[in-house]
Amino acid sequence: MTDTTIRSVADLPITVEPAIVVGAGVAGLVAAHALMNAGVPTAILEKESRLAEPWHRRHQQLHLNTHRDLSSLPGLAYPPGTPAFPQRTAVIRHMNDFSGENQLPVQFGVAVEEITFKGDHWALRTSAGLRLARNVVIATGRDRLPFIPEWKGMKDFAGRIIHSADFGDAQGYASQKVLVVGAGNSGFDALNHLTGIATAAIWLSARNGPALLPKRISKIAVHRLSPLMARLPLRIADAVMAATQRLVFGDLTKFGLPPAPSGGASRLTSDYTAIAADDGAVSAIKSGKITVVPAIREFTRDGVILANGSLVYPDIVIAATGYRTGLEPMVGKLGVLDGKGVPLFNGGQSDPKFPGLWFTGMRPSIRGCFANAGILAKAIAKRIAGAAGASSGASR
Repeated sequence: MTDTTIRSVADLPITVEPAIVVGAGVAGLVAAHALMNAGVPTAILEKESRLAEPWHRRHQQLHLNTHRDLSSLPGLAYPPGTPAFPQRTAVIRHMNDFSGENQLPVQFGVAVEEITFKGDHWALRTSAGLRLARNVVIATGRDRLPFIPEWKGMKDFAGRIIHSADFGDAQGYASQKVLVVGAGNSGFDALNHLTGIATAAIWLSARNGPALLPKRISKIAVHRLSPLMARLPLRIADAVMAATQRLVFGDLTKFGLPPAPSGGASRLTSDYTAIAADDGAVSAIKSGKITVVPAIREFTRDGVILANGSLVYPDIVIAATGYRTGLEPMVGKLGVLDGKGVPLFNGGQSDPKFPGLWFTGMRPSIRGCFANAGILAKAIAKRIAGAAGASSGASR
């Protein structure tokens, strides 16, 4: 007798897909593009409802610190007339143009909640159901979750405490007393914008000195030299950056900035601290518009007690204190993250215990995130396509 039982959808086998990219940011789009060009069918899962959502949420003044010519996606130049350092809206448009022209299969509104290894493939528990894949490329970004330390007394503070990701319109700080915490890339970005505003006061609380470069020396965009810098040994790159910083800005310790704990290139590698770009903040520090103060010890209701015991009374505190990847719920049980939640391997690197698991765009690079995304994507695609080809050849 023929079995005519109609099984439910849940009983049907789930196809193991060749590759799934998690995240449709710059790194994810470029990784998917490289995989598809290498002949690997690829799906892209994006939890947001549109591309470039983090860029949509950032403040209107935001622009790249990396040069236009080194910040374009593969095979697509920025339109004529785009500034040397593209603004937020130009980046959003560029990402959408790249996805559209390459017909990248982004599936929006699908959040990946947990990834588990099944021996020869991966199971992805998502908000839209279970997905299986031979390869998973995680490209959710190193700045996925803004991080604010738990300072003592901060909950009693009567003023506002925001993360630099929520900087907003610079004009909103007019007549305000502002304390920026952190002398890294995000801190100097906020300071660069605040220098042109008639604030009541600006303080910079710096625990460590920055690795700081100007956007331009004369008419030369410094970032255009980044491919050369990336090829140098770390100690030489550190020395070149330190010499450039000292030559352009002088001795910033005279103005209260502490010395940097290590060289700029080394910090990129060791603790993922991005290099800061000056666009007016240093002049404001030297003129006294910005006052450098020690690290925060604790908050009171009306102010902030600093490490040396002195007090300042800001209306707004901008915490330029970095980000976290937020990868623990997704892959934390696998033991592939370091103490800061950053993957232990990146790009074409992998863990033999977990074949088919890849990460991209999780660490800063001297080249910048756009150029680095292309390099990592090619390395991942080469490994995945090569493994697929070897498997196909062995089965014949």
